[in-house]
Amino acid sequence: MVREPKRFCTDDFDYEYPKEAIAQRPLADRSASRLLALNRHSGAIDHTTFRTFAELPDPGDVLVTNVSRVVPARLTGKRDNGRDAEILLVHAEADGTWTCLAHPGGKLKVGRKVYFGEDTTAEIVAVLGGGLRRVRFSGALDAGELMEEYGAVPLPPYISRAPDDADTERYQTVYARENGSVAAPTAGLHFTEEILSRLEDRGVEITEVTLHVGPGTFKPVRDNDPSRHEMHAEWYSVSREAAETVNETKAEGRRVWAIGTTSARVLETVGATGVLREDSGWTNLFVLPPYEFKMVDAMLTNFHLPRSTLMMLVAALGGHEHIMNAYREAVERGYRLYSYGDAMAIV
Repeated sequence: MVREPKRFCTDDFDYEYPKEAIAQRPLADRSASRLLALNRHSGAIDHTTFRTFAELPDPGDVLVTNVSRVVPARLTGKRDNGRDAEILLVHAEADGTWTCLAHPGGKLKVGRKVYFGEDTTAEIVAVLGGGLRRVRFSGALDAGELMEEYGAVPLPPYISRAPDDADTERYQTVYARENGSVAAPTAGLHFTEEILSRLEDRGVEITEVTLHVGPGTFKPVRDNDPSRHEMHAEWYSVSREAAETVNETKAEGRRVWAIGTTSARVLETVGATGVLREDSGWTNLFVLPPYEFKMVDAMLTNFHLPRSTLMMLVAALGGHEHIMNAYREAVERGYRLYSYGDAMAIV
């Protein structure tokens, strides 16, 4: 008799933690974060620091990084009544409008305007699903110039402080270069140039993809049937060089490491047949257990919000029971959580 795989509900991905466990600021040294290493087959856990990460991949393994760069997409302007309004730019549309999140959402209906200084206006031209709006800018500044003049680093909602100058550098990986994300691919925040050099000296290959992270990364799964959750689409790109590197690694039986859930989603989107190809487009891939990974063998990730799509993805790779045990142990041992928090390697 063949046993049907377990169907998980959203409650299965919940866990308790003290509010003070949420890292509000980065450590002075990127690589000083703690690292929990989880064996996804046995469930065995080791505790170390990120400075030792370069010893985990074997020579010949390949690390796939996401080189998307966070842009200062959080814009604060004024409504007609002089009160503040906030627009979080998500991505540009072909017709020159921008998809965004807007606050206060209930006040910013179609036709309402937000003013930036005396010479630039954002008009709400459409209300979309999932809390999204579409805006059209008019006046002296385009969207890029607006971000430069009025933009701020879009820190996650669980960081209860305003962004400061330090966030401009630290909420960014050292290898980021492709503008487009409104949230950092946080697994990469721990890397320093020294650790990247050490990996390469050990014969570990490093290649890259791009996925521009949208605000949906923080969107909780509300329905207790996670299969009903609607993912926000995010733009990705895979180069020919990256595809060839990953395919060669897989063919030779070496491991492919996804550096973060964003890299994992790109690899699994484009490599669904077991072969990666040069490609770009939009993905709304939602990975939850049970799921058979075609490309990813190991992953570096941070600790994620309970009941989130990111939590479900790591549980699909690490095993639900192993991941939940690891999270409980991390909380008990005082690990720092979320974007500026500590790291987990699933190996």
